[in-house]
Parts: sequence; structure tokens; C-alpha cells
Amino acid sequence: MTSTASRRLQVRLACTHRTRAAAVIAVAILCPVLPSRAAEPPSTRPHPASHPAASRPSSLDARENDALRELLDGIRTRHKLPALGGAIVDLDGVRSIAAVGIRRHGSAEAVTPHDLFHIGSCTKAMTSTVIARLIEEGTLDWTTTPADVFPELSDAMDPAFRKATLELLLTHRAGAPADLNADGLWARLWERRGSPIEQRLDLLRSVLARPPVSEPGRRYLYSNAGYAIAGAIAERKTGLSWEDLMRRKLFEPLGMKSAGFGAPGAVGGGDVPWGHVLREGKLTPIEPGPMADNPPAIAPAGTVHCTLSDWGRFVALHLRGSKEDTPLLKRDAFHRLHTPSRGADYAMGWIVTQREWGGTVQTHAGSNTMWYGVVWMAPQKDFAVLAVTNLGDPAATHACDEAAWQLIQHVLTSTEKRQDD
Repeated sequence: MTSTASRRLQVRLACTHRTRAAAVIAVAILCPVLPSRAAEPPSTRPHPASHPAASRPSSLDARENDALRELLDGIRTRHKLPALGGAIVDLDGVRSIAAVGIRRHGSAEAVTPHDLFHIGSCTKAMTSTVIARLIEEGTLDWTTTPADVFPELSDAMDPAFRKATLELLLTHRAGAPADLNADGLWARLWERRGSPIEQRLDLLRSVLARPPVSEPGRRYLYSNAGYAIAGAIAERKTGLSWEDLMRRKLFEPLGMKSAGFGAPGAVGGGDVPWGHVLREGKLTPIEPGPMADNPPAIAPAGTVHCTLSDWGRFVALHLRGSKEDTPLLKRDAFHRLHTPSRGADYAMGWIVTQREWGGTVQTHAGSNTMWYGVVWMAPQKDFAVLAVTNLGDPAATHACDEAAWQLIQHVLTSTEKRQDD
């Protein structure tokens, strides 16, 4: 999507004020949105199908929910967001959850903790997990290339791209471009010609016919196209669309009943949050519909929506998988998903970094410029935090960064209190 995918970040969590980032999905005019990378304090201010937090009876959960609601409301007010949601995740799923604000600017309808939010490029970790499952099942291999799966296109591919393996595609080291404007591809994808499978094949054919941005394996370049190509490879090998693979291999086994694709809601619907943009400084709600998200061709890079509880189910799977085999994937597979390439900090849908408060942690952010979400996962501490909002402006980045840090602080403080008791 955007060739200016920059390395900026504002979740300031430990001792440094460094800013770094990775690109996120950009909508319509290829506007760059920048994900959180380095959690630091603001300088101012059991089973994969475990039950959601709301169904886990616990007075502690209720107290935490109230505390989270108060915490989030202050942040939302300061940053002038329509809505802000947050959750704390442990090994069993969402432990506590809250959401504050309104579903749509100009409406009085309050957001709920169980509403749907678009999580943008945080979808990438899900796509990588599905591909890891296909590899464990023997359908694919980390060394599988587009030329292996699409032999009829091999002659039309640039020779260098024949070495672009799934592992390189999912770690943004395959030489796939960040900019999809060449040959009118981006405009064509917005026309949504054919099925999503056909659209992704069009993208694959167009991208791989041109020379890679760099020799596969040589350097990192964040590319949504790389994830779309990985999705197309999985589709060809299984005969199923990426959307069906996500449902069968991830959503259904985890009980993620709310998970879907594209902007939440339907045209004319008003029972879910809407995404927002700032126009001339004013909050503007974007009605759900085909133009409220990126084209389906790049769905494997970032079009999932779900509730915080269901996102928490997915993140809890990764927390558990960092320690032991799970019914969905073995521990070795999770280790591979969480390990960046040598000399890099990007694994497969996760940015990996060190933090004093959590040791080795994984994070990612996502936005389609109308929504924003961020996850921080600390496997050594057995917890993760999520923050979401229905706005894609930089204010959303700052607010979610601040919310993530406050949630982390809440977990660390409550853990210390329990240990003292």
C-alpha cells in the first residue's frame, strides 16, 4: 500500500524515547498510518477455545473492568476519540475488558466491550498462524515459493522472485513492493473484479512480473503485497479461499464467532461502531460498506474485524504456544512465528523487542486509516494487552499507545500487590 511506510512510534514503554515503526494498511489514497513499536511511559501524561472474559465469573474481573473503564475514559477524552477499548489477556483469554465512548460521531449510542473493531495489520499474525498450520499438516513448507505453486506463471515471473519463499514473504524479506500503483494495479484492485481468489491472483501475477525491490532474503521492506501473495499460495494449494481458511483453521477452532472481514457492519446498519476520519479537523464517520476498507485482494495483510474477547482468544493461543504444544500448533511452530530473522526485529506478524518490564515481547499495530489497534504480548510474564479505537488519525495512535502502557502498568502493579499479599 504505501511506499512511505515509515518507522515511527509512540507507545513509549520503558527507558528510551526511540521511535521506530512498520507500515500498516492504508486506505484509498495510500495514506500512511504508523504502528506502535516501543512501549514506554508517556513523557507527559487453558485451551484454545477458552471462554471469553465476560463468561468467567470473578469479582476481580468486575473490579478490573471498572478500573479499566475509568482509565480508558480519561484517555479517550484527552485525545478526542469517538470510542476506545482495551483488554488484558492471560493464558486463558481476556481477563478484563472495557470500552468507552460512542459508536458513531453524532450519535448517542454507546460503545460496548463486546462491539466489533477492525484490527488492520494485526491480521498478519493470524495469516502467519494459518500458514503454520498448513505447514504442520504437510500442505505447505516454509520453503514453498510462488513458482512451486503456480508453475504456469513461472516463465512470466521475474527470475529473482522464484526464490521468494513463504518464510521470506511473511517476514517482509522477499523483495515484494510496498507500493502497488505500478501498472494500475491498485486502482484495478479497487474495482474488485472477480472473486477474492481471482483478485489475489491478479495481484500475484502483476507483482511477480516486475523485478523485486531487493534480492529475496537480502533486506527487510514492509509489504502488504507479500502477505497477499502468501495468502494466494495457500489458496492454490488447498483449493479454499483465504477467508475460508481463516474460518476453518483459526476462527472456528478458537471459538472466534465474531471474527469477519472488512469494515464491521453492513450498509445502512447502525448497531456497530463505525470507523472515522478527520476532515478539516472534524470527526467524520464512515458508513460500513465496500469502500470502508481496503480491497479484498490484500485481506491477508489486514482486513479482520472482531471483538476484543475474540482477539484475546487468538493472543492467548500465542501466549500458551510460547510455553507448550497446543491443539492448533506445536510449540516449535510458535517459536518460529515469534523469532525474527537475523539482524531484524520482524518475525511473522510480530515485531520483537526487549523491554525491562517484560523481557522479550512481541507487538504489532494496524490501521486502515479509519480504525486503529495495537497488541503488546509478554510471554515471559503470561499476559498481553490490547487497545482499539474507531479512528485512524495520529491521535488514535497516541491514545492507543497511552492506553497500552496504562494497561501494562495496571497488570504489573496488580501482580506486585498479589505477591505482597
